Amino acid sequence: MKRLFLTVVAVLSMTMTFAEDEKLNTVNSVNAYNMDVNYGKLADCLGLSMDQLESVQDIHTSFCAEMMNAASANADERKAMVEKAVEKDLKHMRYVLTTDQYRKYLMLINATFNNRGLNK
Repeated sequence: MKRLFLTVVAVLSMTMTFAEDEKLNTVNSVNAYNMDVNYGKLADCLGLSMDQLESVQDIHTSFCAEMMNAASANADERKAMVEKAVEKDLKHMRYVLTTDQYRKYLMLINATFNNRGLNK
């Protein structure tokens, strides 16, 4: 009887551990798609004017919403949604930013995606 009880306890604890890891992986996955930034630091880094900053905020807010939609989508749809969101973001940023600012922005976005493991 004691062995049966210990076996049941061991199986239940292993099941709980695996379930906890799945939840943790899902939370980390969703956090990877959160693209919120500090706009003051972004403006300093890129040297944005006030008009550019307002436009960048609007564009980036839309980009953040699209990335969060991608995070909650099915895995097979996610990659296409991310690519579409990035393409749209870069197209709009290209219109607002100067050539040097756009280059810096590309480096920042690329580094962000690499750090979060989204370039796979």
